Amino acid sequence: MFEKRDGEQLLETDPADMAPDGHVVFIGRIVSPWTSREDCPKNMRQARETGRKATVLIDAPYRPGLQNLERASHVVVLSWLHHAPRTLIVQKPRHAAEPKGVFSLRSPARPNPIGLHVAKLIQVDIEAGRIEIDAIDVLDGTPVIDIKPYYASTDAFPEATIAGRDEK
Repeated sequence: MFEKRDGEQLLETDPADMAPDGHVVFIGRIVSPWTSREDCPKNMRQARETGRKATVLIDAPYRPGLQNLERASHVVVLSWLHHAPRTLIVQKPRHAAEPKGVFSLRSPARPNPIGLHVAKLIQVDIEAGRIEIDAIDVLDGTPVIDIKPYYASTDAFPEATIAGRDEK
């Protein structure tokens, strides 16, 4: 479990205890070099700096959906961060001076712990359901919700900023 910090707020009901309404299915799992939260990089930039690659394993029924994915240089992997707490709605990050709403953060702790990872595509093996990528910032065994091609022409906004934040 996690320890609540000063200024943090919890939801009254844990979303994990609520009836599902989206019928989200896991289509596979991530094979990652990271087995503990302490060792896992905090973001994709840190993951790339380690030089350790990762694999996305797609379950058999979903493998035909990989057709033509090899044409993409990069992919967006949506994951389910299954170890993250879901009740924390206002967080006090260690590096922040004041608490912040969960929707203004990239923290895995959120009502629906969906991870978003943009990775360089190295290789696709449709028959085996294997997608080799340059890096990942999640724990080994993390469920996969979806894979999408990354389109720099529509997905990138070089002018994007966060006020008061150094993006280095």
